[in-house]
Amino acid sequence: MSSRPCALFFGTPAFAVPFLEALHRFADVRLVISQPDKRVGRGMSYQPTAVKTCAEELGLEFIQPARIRQPEFYAQLRATRPDFALVVAYGRILNAELLTLPTHGCVNAHASLLPRWRGAAPIQHAIWAGDKTTGVSLMHMEEGLDTGPVFASQELAIAADDSAGSLAPRLASLGAGLLHTALPAWLAGERPAVAQDDALATIAPKLSKQDGLIHWHRPAAVVHNHIRAMNPWPGAYTHLNDQWVKIHEAMPAERELSLLPGELCIEQGRIYVGCAEGCLDIKTLQLRGKRRLDALSFLSGVRWSSGLRFSAEPKEV
Repeated sequence: MSSRPCALFFGTPAFAVPFLEALHRFADVRLVISQPDKRVGRGMSYQPTAVKTCAEELGLEFIQPARIRQPEFYAQLRATRPDFALVVAYGRILNAELLTLPTHGCVNAHASLLPRWRGAAPIQHAIWAGDKTTGVSLMHMEEGLDTGPVFASQELAIAADDSAGSLAPRLASLGAGLLHTALPAWLAGERPAVAQDDALATIAPKLSKQDGLIHWHRPAAVVHNHIRAMNPWPGAYTHLNDQWVKIHEAMPAERELSLLPGELCIEQGRIYVGCAEGCLDIKTLQLRGKRRLDALSFLSGVRWSSGLRFSAEPKEV
């Protein structure tokens, strides 16, 4: 292998960008593979993926195949004669033919301390479960779901007010630094990969919009973790009569209030909501089609009062 190994990069969202930038510093990135652009917003205009934008800025060749299990796609990858491929949040499963195509196979940068939180949404599930720490793992990929041997990992503390949106860029930065030091050593055979203990594995399945529904018949600490985990997507939401309400930020209340699950206490510009144990102090929220507002600003535009109650389903008024 030359001093600058030849690499492929598979990735799509903003989380993957620091890894591509780090890889570009020590490897010859022959081709970047990202998912196709998607229509977003009210105008439904196409928005480029974050990795595509980064590849363009770095002057790297990129492709966005709609399907990856095609002979033409495999031939295009083989033509680059890659030493290895780096996969970061690409969003599609690579089959055995792709995993073995590069000389040294494929490496995945995964946002957890494997074998904890294998799967598509490790950051969200770590926060949702109330974990105090998480991290990044570098793994030699195999066909199983994030089951490959790990050759590097680094831990990161989860702050009490972290959301998935605030934690992800810190993990990406941590992982990019780890990649820059550990991947060249692994390629040189100086850093062996160690098999995971499957008995310790937990699964972090892909989230759906329905996962954002808040269940107030749970302790305040659990609901708080859920709201943080769902921010920014799919977003934690509830209903007040026939209104859909998204809760962006909340904190466990510092004062004790005797409230039923979902019951509101409006006091001095603050919104408290009862849970099975304790209550939450709602910081920022939003009605459908409206702007996100802090509690004080929000209350100036609605007729909410103490005694009203959030529910899992909308109710006619």
